Amino acid sequence: MPASRQPVSRTGKPNPVDIHVGSRVRLRRTLLGLSQEKLGEAVGLTFQQIQKYERGANRIGASRLYALSRVLDVPVAFFFEEMPAEISGKGG
Repeated sequence: MPASRQPVSRTGKPNPVDIHVGSRVRLRRTLLGLSQEKLGEAVGLTFQQIQKYERGANRIGASRLYALSRVLDVPVAFFFEEMPAEISGKGG
């Protein structure tokens, strides 16, 4: 399987950035009242794949993130907003 599908770190855990981005996808999806199935249909994916993205189990590629931003009506930067300093590397 390509590395882009496996964001798991050497410790066997998903990458914290992928988890954060996925949580932002979930946040926006639920704010819009969309099911995982409806979002998946809108971007040509199964609800299972949306679920994996939202958990951070699979990394979201740039083109897919762009498609999600269009459907969810937010800029791509939305998915990276409010990232904790320990993830982003930016201290207070």
